[in-house]
Amino acid sequence: MNRIELLIPAKDLHSGQVAVQHGADALYVGASRFGARQAAGNSLQDLEQLIRYAHLYGSKVHVTVNTLLYDQELEEARKLIWQLYEMGTDALIIQDLGILKMDLPPIALHASTQCHNHSLERVQMLEKMGFKRAILAREMDLDTIRDIQENTSIELETFVHGALCVCYSGQCYISRMMTGRSGNRGECAQICRTLFDLQDAKGKTLLKDKHLLSLRDMNRSAYLADLMEAGVVSFKVEGRLKDENYVKNITAYYRRILDQILSGKPDFVKSGSGQTTVFFEPDPKKTFNRGYTPYFVDGQREKMASFDTPKAMGRKIGTLRQDDRGQLLYEGGETIVNGDGLCFVNKSGELEGFFVNGVSGKRIIPHKPLSVFKQVDLYRNVDKDFEKKLEGKSAERKMAVDMVFSEAENGFCLLLKDEDGVEVLASAETEKTKANKPEMADSQLRASLSKLGNTPYQLRRLEVQASGFFLPTSFINKLRTEAAEKLSAARVGHFQPQDSLLVYEPVHMLEAADYKRNITNELHRAVYEDFGAKQIEYGIDKTQDYRGKELMVCKYCLRYELGMCTKDKQKPSVTFPLYLKNDKFRFQLQFDCKNCEMKIINL
Repeated sequence: MNRIELLIPAKDLHSGQVAVQHGADALYVGASRFGARQAAGNSLQDLEQLIRYAHLYGSKVHVTVNTLLYDQELEEARKLIWQLYEMGTDALIIQDLGILKMDLPPIALHASTQCHNHSLERVQMLEKMGFKRAILAREMDLDTIRDIQENTSIELETFVHGALCVCYSGQCYISRMMTGRSGNRGECAQICRTLFDLQDAKGKTLLKDKHLLSLRDMNRSAYLADLMEAGVVSFKVEGRLKDENYVKNITAYYRRILDQILSGKPDFVKSGSGQTTVFFEPDPKKTFNRGYTPYFVDGQREKMASFDTPKAMGRKIGTLRQDDRGQLLYEGGETIVNGDGLCFVNKSGELEGFFVNGVSGKRIIPHKPLSVFKQVDLYRNVDKDFEKKLEGKSAERKMAVDMVFSEAENGFCLLLKDEDGVEVLASAETEKTKANKPEMADSQLRASLSKLGNTPYQLRRLEVQASGFFLPTSFINKLRTEAAEKLSAARVGHFQPQDSLLVYEPVHMLEAADYKRNITNELHRAVYEDFGAKQIEYGIDKTQDYRGKELMVCKYCLRYELGMCTKDKQKPSVTFPLYLKNDKFRFQLQFDCKNCEMKIINL
């Protein structure tokens, strides 16, 4: 039986609890240090509480320790890993392979997508290194995933939703060069969302002040069944910095789709427990997004850039114009309400947004003065009515339980057995007094035992073996509460992870390890020596040597986006090579058309 996991980001304890309630089979969350989202770290106390909460629902917690480490940080990282193991962390997500040479606890290791898991050969090496799971490069298509599944036994995880890095993960050095902030150290400055000019070899400006490296967001919801059949067991949503409403909406959306798929696939089951009930209609178009792309999953290339803005435009709802009196008039079929966030592209080519302070017929009253130079397309990126639906309790998750009420020697007992087979028995002493109206007493007993509303459980079956007794409602309630609490404690213990010993099997798999292997400490270097490398370079995060280096390697291609692909019949009227330029830096673009890749080179 293949267990399928919906893996949701958790910024903190509360967002993790929200994700579980909306259907997450697993969470990934940052530790106090060494996480690839430095702004999303969590205390050990909060992590321990979140792990207990998730395990109650049969969900797992994967903790990120996925930055590159310097030699002086190795001991602190080792101690942190042991603390995470001791509190019941299900898996550790790592980038720095030096961790493999540490004195590690028996905890499952997942190879972060920052390890550049872009090929069968790379994943085969990770399997020999002892990783339980590889988080695949976002650029990977179904055929490649299927090939990996057929030629390895490692678990496969892939991203299905959220923001995209334009560069292969782990291979981006442009942030470190331009700002001193390293993406491989959890400090990415998001250079890909900033403005650049595009110039040709003669200095001609082809595009000016555009977000040339900014991509739409990923949405692979239409490909989940295909990915499942190809061998993916974990479907990952990006967004450890996103807000609570994003977590609610996107988790509920993918939970619904996966449940529908699983209902028709008897060989696949979800990895978490319980049934999630959602009290709103999930819609990814109503949550922060830059427009969507499936991003190469089907092996096809499509336009995916967002040149005009790196911000969320939302969904187009109509048009906006300004009359002679300066009033803003809306044309479209949607209802606009106070508090909505609307936006349009202004005459400078920039996205301009505003909030709605009032609506009168077709007239919109903005919260600030606006100048609309002509009739423009109008987008809604904050849907106030939808946001209201997400406020408060927007979902609940319940596990099915069976109850057996019976006599004990000096009282009565209640057995609870849940859908996962976890079983507990609670008993209490009391006098056994036969009821004057046994049928009424039994009816009241059943009604009281069935009241599980404030617990994580819902009654599936109730068997009463001791009937006809007069029992105070307070007695029944106390017994039911005690049984439910015992079951919750038992479930937390039941879902503690099993030890996972590292099986490290070095074999000769490469001759050299260049700077793209991101080696920043002696333990990491030793790993590549174990696997055959004789020529070893340290990574840019250690050497800070950017001369002539590839700062990015991208599957995304500006030639294709601008209609200049070599596969097109029309010959471009520009002189190559092309350059990216801003106020301080100028980078050359190289196009590897054989491999369909674009490289950004430091001059």
